[in-house]
Order: sequence, then C-alpha cells, then structure tokens
Amino acid sequence: MTLDSKKRTQILRTIKKLVLAHHINVAGIDYPSWTERFDGRTAELLTTDIAGFEAGVHELLTELKTSHTLFYHSLPTELLPQHTINASLRDVSQDGRHRWMFLDVFEDGPAYVAGIRPGDFLDAVDGTPYLPPTTPCFAIGHTHKLLVSKPGTGSATETVIEVPMRKGSRQRPPLVEPKSPIHTKIGQNVGLLKIAYFPGAMGMTFAAALDRAVDDLKRQNCDRLIIDLRGNIGGSLGFARLASYLCPGQIAIGHSLTPKRLRNGYDPAALPREPMPRNRPELLVTLARYAVRDKSLMLLTQGLGPQPFHNRIVLLVNEWTNSAAEMVANFASENHLATLVGQKTRGNVLGATNFKLPGRYWLRLPIFGWFTSKGHSLEGNGVDPDVTILPDSLAVGRDDQVTKAVQIVSGL
Repeated sequence: MTLDSKKRTQILRTIKKLVLAHHINVAGIDYPSWTERFDGRTAELLTTDIAGFEAGVHELLTELKTSHTLFYHSLPTELLPQHTINASLRDVSQDGRHRWMFLDVFEDGPAYVAGIRPGDFLDAVDGTPYLPPTTPCFAIGHTHKLLVSKPGTGSATETVIEVPMRKGSRQRPPLVEPKSPIHTKIGQNVGLLKIAYFPGAMGMTFAAALDRAVDDLKRQNCDRLIIDLRGNIGGSLGFARLASYLCPGQIAIGHSLTPKRLRNGYDPAALPREPMPRNRPELLVTLARYAVRDKSLMLLTQGLGPQPFHNRIVLLVNEWTNSAAEMVANFASENHLATLVGQKTRGNVLGATNFKLPGRYWLRLPIFGWFTSKGHSLEGNGVDPDVTILPDSLAVGRDDQVTKAVQIVSGL
C-alpha cells in the first residue's frame, strides 16, 4: 500500500476538522494547544513511512484522553484480542516473571474453538514472544499461530486460531462479535446470564434474545440471577433492556450529552427523560422527535414490572468490563439493585461513531458523553465492585469469582 503526501494531507486535515467539530471533550483538553501540536507534527507525518504515519496519528489522538478514539485502516492488522479472537488477557506474575494469562474466553469464539480456556498462558504469536506490558494484536481475516501453555504444564503447544473476516460500519470498527447472551441454570434456583456484548445498532434484536433467555430461566424456577459482564466489550443501546430487568419501574439509568450541551452547561434535572423504546415503532417516534433538536437526554428503564429475581442479583465485573456494560454496573450499584463482585471496570464510557477518511482509513471518535444519574462521569474512573475477588485461581482451574457470586446470591 502506498500513501502519498497529498493523501496524507487530506487525512490530517479531515481528522483535525472532525475532532474540532464533533469530539466530546470530557477531559478538558485545550484544543488550541492540541491543534498547535497537531500542526507541528504535520511535516514529519508527510514524509515518514506508513507505519510511522499511523503511529504518529495514534499519538496525537491519544492526547485527547478519551476512550473510543481510534485511527485504523478498513482492514486493520492490530486489533485487541477481545475484538478478534474473543478473549482478554491479564498481566500475572508467575515464578518471578510476568506473563499473559487468558482471562475471559467467550464461548464459541475463535480462541474457544481453538481449545483455549481461562487460565491458559500465552507465550508467543506468529513466532514473536509477548510479555507484559506489550499487548499482542491480531488481524481480521488472518490465521495466527499461538504458543499456549496449560496451567501446571511445563511446555507450550502451538495453537492455530482463525480470525474471521469482518467489515466495519459507521457504528463500529471491524470486530468479531462474541455470542451474546448465553444463559444456563446453575444450582437449584440460580440462573446465569453471560453477556459479552450488546449487538445491533439500536439493540432491538439483543433485547428480544435477552427476553427469551430470561423467560427460559424463569420457566426453570430461577429466582436468583448472576449476570456475568466480565470482558464485555460494550455495544449498543441493548444495555438499557438489561438495566430494565433489574428494577420494576421507570428510573434513570444515566444521561448522555452532546459536545454543545457539555460546553454550554446544563442542569441534569432539566434534561428530557426518555425510556429506551421497546419496539421499532416506539424507536421511530423517538428518533423523529430528536431529529432536529439537541440529543442530550436522561435515559430511563422501560418499566418491565416485578421479576422473581429482584433483590437477588449479583453482577460479575472485571478489568475488561467496558462501555455499555459499565453503565449497567453503575446503575445497579448506584440504585442498590445488585451486588457487584470482581474487579474495577475499565472506565471506557463514551458514545462514538466512525468517520470515513481518504485512503480507506477510518476515524473513530467519541461524540457523546455519558454521566450517571447523579451527574458523575465514569470515563477514566470505572465502577468499583462491592466485593473484590481477583481471578488468580483461574491458573489452577478454579473460578473464585463465580463461586463467590453463587454464595452471595444463594444467601439473599
């Protein structure tokens, strides 16, 4: 691939224009200073090689200090493992050295199909050794050879993982969507919901799938519920359906803000209060209502009525619980609707969209801020669990977080 100076100039000008017009400045960045640094790097970025150009743009975008801020090619070769092989990694110390341990491995994802399980160790990718803090990345539509060792073994074996081809859209970059939701009954009356992703642009399909899962658990007489949000990569407005199952009535989940409303100041109590639409006709009416007005609003639950598991819910979270899943976790914690078990969440909570750039590049930019119903920002802060349990036991084939969740929910 070639990228001449004319194309690079177009890319850089477009990025600067989009940032100044649409970026949600939750970190209080001084845009004139950032623009000056951006312009100061232009000459260098026009003459360096492609890898240097991409790295330089990444560095400038990092200075915006917001999550959901990416610069990538339409067929990216360096994506996080949870977006490609459907697994997350944790930096652990073993025998005096740091290694990557598989933390979350989503059912039916590429890593799972290849036989990898939580607690396994990753030593190399395509012949290149990887040790923390260097995170291995993967390519969409590629086959990778991983060197993986099982806990308690002294040797590693080669594991082949095929990453399917996926295309991005205006809503999201290219990623391999994990299966979600997954449900099962564990114990006599405890249901387990594993939600690794909130798929779909507006979450309608996910909401229907979640309804079926919850109905099935209720048919099996589950009056206690464990919701596993560990490793959740975020997604769409389907998270509001999950939040709605945590309480009987319509209460505030949190509020989103446009850059303009954030700049001009606002009163949370004065924001329009909107429940997440339950169906497509309600969605179309809501979209029409906000077509020509500021889209800042306080999002409400849907009022699904009493559920047999209310006041008997545990949420599992960890360091890779992201975005929409953090909104659910905070809502549950803030309103005392569930006990949170695990680790502090990621703190990546902004609404983003993708902008097409010249040269088959894309810019992913956060254009909405998300704040709790009490006005707190989760961006860069995350959500603290009520009960902290580290995943160290995975290396010996035991999931202490699930064990603790069962213990807590069974006593409620």
